[in-house]
Amino acid sequence: MDITALLPSFGGFLFTLIAFVIALSVIVAIHEFGHYIVGRWSGIHAEVFSLGFGPVLWSRTDGRGTRWQIAALPFGGYVKFLGDSDAASSGADQGTVSRLSEEELRHTMHGAPLWARTLTVLAGPVFNFLLSIVLFSALALFVGVARTPLTIAKIHPLPVEGITVQPGDAILKVAGLTLPESGPLTDFSDRLPLEELLAYEVQRADGSATAFGPQLFPPRAAAVHPGSAAREAGIRTGDVILSIDGQKIIRFDQMIEIVSASGGRPLTLEVWREGETFTVTFAPRRRDIPRPEGGFETRWLMGVSSSLFFEPDTETPGPLAALGMGVERTWGVIRLSMSGIYHIAAGLISPCNVSGPIGIAKSSGAMASQGLAAFISFIALLSTAIGFLNLLPVPMLDGGHLVFYAWEAVARRPPNERLLRFLMMLGLILVLSLMAFGITNDLMCE
Repeated sequence: MDITALLPSFGGFLFTLIAFVIALSVIVAIHEFGHYIVGRWSGIHAEVFSLGFGPVLWSRTDGRGTRWQIAALPFGGYVKFLGDSDAASSGADQGTVSRLSEEELRHTMHGAPLWARTLTVLAGPVFNFLLSIVLFSALALFVGVARTPLTIAKIHPLPVEGITVQPGDAILKVAGLTLPESGPLTDFSDRLPLEELLAYEVQRADGSATAFGPQLFPPRAAAVHPGSAAREAGIRTGDVILSIDGQKIIRFDQMIEIVSASGGRPLTLEVWREGETFTVTFAPRRRDIPRPEGGFETRWLMGVSSSLFFEPDTETPGPLAALGMGVERTWGVIRLSMSGIYHIAAGLISPCNVSGPIGIAKSSGAMASQGLAAFISFIALLSTAIGFLNLLPVPMLDGGHLVFYAWEAVARRPPNERLLRFLMMLGLILVLSLMAFGITNDLMCE
């Protein structure tokens, strides 16, 4: 066996692993810093701030007595507060607590006022949400938003002859229909004639003109999803689907209809790539995808995303507008997460929608390979999802601690210590079971 044949696969694995570690480390560091800084502000002393688990690779102790460290296993992290028996703050270290004075007890997680403990625990997920808002807002500021009216910046390579629209054209009408100023362009595209070339009324520096261009959404793979049938069949970003089982494809929605109606049977694609054509065969896979109005629908998919036939010219929004976009996108991820959990629990969609670390790692590598903006967007999305999951009322997670604190606020006393330890053990089993379930899905689900 020629070992050099393994190098591309090893390189891809290494790239995926590095992307995963970077994404997870950023998210964990922000989450744990939220616990740390709010705990410090509320008078709770942190003994250890660790990025990673296991053997310590590097550490230093600051002037406040907190040891900052990087550990060998970069798949998580923790803050250990004074008096904690473990990194999860599941109970008090009685040996340590018994030696502390009343004043020193105030600086422990277990001796601090209820408000201080609540804010410290809540801060982790909140900082995750803030990270997402900052990243989504930064993308809007630095990448920009599409200019109005929609203006061509760069035309993607397509196997269509007779294109006379050009960069700098501001599109006013397509096939006699006025381009909407808002709303999804896919709805507008569906109303256009199913012809390879369409008449575009455009605005140029020297006045208005009529030019010709392809469908707004041609059958081009703007992105190929990780773990999809298309990726396994060898489809790449930028490939154009010319036909499916001999049926000519002009517009992206035709491809959606054919694949959705396939029932999962193998389909043969004729593909154009950089001036050359070839054929591939793939079998669509069932996926549960979110509807714009809420909920999910199950469809057969090949795993590619569409885009306009051009890169739109962009403009920079104002800071407040960008912040609003960041908040809106973060809230959208939270709503989708809540809807997904409900639909899985109710048996309305497949449990294969739950990904484990392998699936997340693959997504990390795939998004990093698409460029810095795509990778940052993925980190923002994952940060929101992790923040939301940590708020679930499961012992061992932040949400479980908040439930205990709510009980303490109502009952005027903390939960029974033995019951608390039992629930913590149950929570650990649930968390480990969920991880095992996710890994099983990563390995078994197609």
